[in-house]
Amino acid sequence: MPSEYGSVQSSESSPLTHDGFHVENGESVIHQHHELHRHLSLFDLTCLGVGATIGSGVFVLTGLIAHSQAGPACFLSWAIAGAAACLSGLCYAELGGRFPQAGSSYVYARETMGECASVIAGACLFLEYVGSASAVARSWGDKVVEFARSFDSEEKAGNFLWECFLFVLDPGFGINPCAFLISLASVLLLMGGVKESKVVANTFTTFNVCLVLFMSGMSLSLMKRENMTPLFPSEFGAGGVIRGATSSFFGYIGFDEICCMSGEAINPSKNMPRAIILTLAIVSSLYVTAAFGLTSMVPYN
Repeated sequence: MPSEYGSVQSSESSPLTHDGFHVENGESVIHQHHELHRHLSLFDLTCLGVGATIGSGVFVLTGLIAHSQAGPACFLSWAIAGAAACLSGLCYAELGGRFPQAGSSYVYARETMGECASVIAGACLFLEYVGSASAVARSWGDKVVEFARSFDSEEKAGNFLWECFLFVLDPGFGINPCAFLISLASVLLLMGGVKESKVVANTFTTFNVCLVLFMSGMSLSLMKRENMTPLFPSEFGAGGVIRGATSSFFGYIGFDEICCMSGEAINPSKNMPRAIILTLAIVSSLYVTAAFGLTSMVPYN
């Protein structure tokens, strides 16, 4: 049927798609496909993956795993968890190259197993991001409260404005307004567009990586061999390394966020797999090095 959009040949026996049209039962329905602007290069995707993965894992989990699960061998726990994450990452890299569309696990499940599986995958993906983002936001909010309380003193005790300020930061009942504010700021930043938000993401990721490298370098320069013996303490044994690996895997959550940005990536069929592999290689190296440096500098107990 001729129109201002062109001509479409219809068929009553089978649906036909052509340049945004969907023809079914002899009637044409126009579907407008709006593609996102592609701004994200390989460097941007890698920064996004590294920034989404590196966080409280290296700063908090390392000490907890070394103290209560694996001892000085906690760097082996990070290596084992990293190997498992790499196996998962290779699957994401393969699917990301075959289906370079925004949606991550939802798209992969829809294309391979159908819509029912994709709904379940989408729900799990949503819960994963809500849980991990909430944990990071709450951790950031708690650190702000601790930082503010470090300025508390006897001179400020009884000061009405100071007490009100502390109450706003920490009203109790498990409520943390700072966590809400950082989440809101992140949402507003993302609503401004990926072209603008990627500059902030790249800046913070670069700073974060430099901080981890500085921490690792300084801890290695201060290492003491006696802190690494015995490598497998008797109270934990070699099995503690495996238990530590199960805990440290949480630190690798986030690299799959790269797959959600396929719709805004430049040359996604090639850059998506490369970004995932680069992210896991960088993150695994940083985690293992930092864990080894910290446990060699400070006794695990």
